[in-house]
Amino acid sequence: MVRTDVAIVVIGRNEGARLLPSLASIAGWRSVYVDSGSVDGSADAARRAGIDVIELSPETGFSAARGRNAGLSHMLADPAVRYVQVLDGDSALEPGWIALATERLDRDTDLGAVFGRLRERETRSSIYGWMLDQEWDVPAGPARIFGGSVLLRVDAIRQAGGYRDDMIAGEDPDFALRLRMAGWNILCLDAPMAVHDGDMVRFRQWWRRTMRAGHAFAELVDRHPGSTLHAYGRSRARIIFWGGMIPLVILTSLALAVLIDRRWIAGAAVALALLGLNLARMAVRETIRHGVHRGPVFALFLALGKYAEMVGLLSYWRNRRQGRPPPLIEYKRS
Repeated sequence: MVRTDVAIVVIGRNEGARLLPSLASIAGWRSVYVDSGSVDGSADAARRAGIDVIELSPETGFSAARGRNAGLSHMLADPAVRYVQVLDGDSALEPGWIALATERLDRDTDLGAVFGRLRERETRSSIYGWMLDQEWDVPAGPARIFGGSVLLRVDAIRQAGGYRDDMIAGEDPDFALRLRMAGWNILCLDAPMAVHDGDMVRFRQWWRRTMRAGHAFAELVDRHPGSTLHAYGRSRARIIFWGGMIPLVILTSLALAVLIDRRWIAGAAVALALLGLNLARMAVRETIRHGVHRGPVFALFLALGKYAEMVGLLSYWRNRRQGRPPPLIEYKRS
């Protein structure tokens, strides 16, 4: 039975055919689709599916956070709504998820948010889909943060203040942290929640998505300095060390070896040895976890990811120093 105190907010931007399973999965539920400047007919597709549509104005820029807030504001205008499922337009809800998750929220009144297992639709055709599926593999139990698809309690939304419109990355963990600061708990259920279609099949897509992660780490540390509720400071430090300092030592040592004294090449050799040892350590760890077919390749991507994250981190610092809003970092095929 469809509950009248539950609403669903779907957000999207040029999701194309990926949006159709998402819309089909919420049929019958009170829902709204918020579109961020799509040029592929996504808004019309939602209307044809019988779903209310909000089209954001480009004047203040687009962001996932702005889309979610627009949908939440629309739904929270009705005092009868107690829970809101936020869903990305590239994800389709699993049957039975809403009933299971709302029952847990009904029972545990200290829970502000509940999410479940998100699975990647395609994991066999490329390493990229498989890596996304690994990212979604969150242990069941109390959780520190949540992602883009989550069932939220309206009281928690109001108390924590919703998403930050000006964040282009990391808006979900930022909101989760503020929700926990307000005294609410977050729970990951051992149950299927949704199927995600990342449509990530090219190295460039993976690189840009990883850049966005670096941007998010940098901003989350700035937004929540010194907080004990997260470990983003350590993540940022690892990015700076492996993605910034080690390459700088290598390049500087090589330049000094050419310009001053070839003995400076020892500095580059030591830095390269550190890179090799770190890669070997990760390869052993990931091979134990995922086997010889996936483990070493996954380790290589983890190592390469530090450079993409460093680019995203530098981009965040540059935009902040110049006082300009950061542009969206998009990676999907239209």
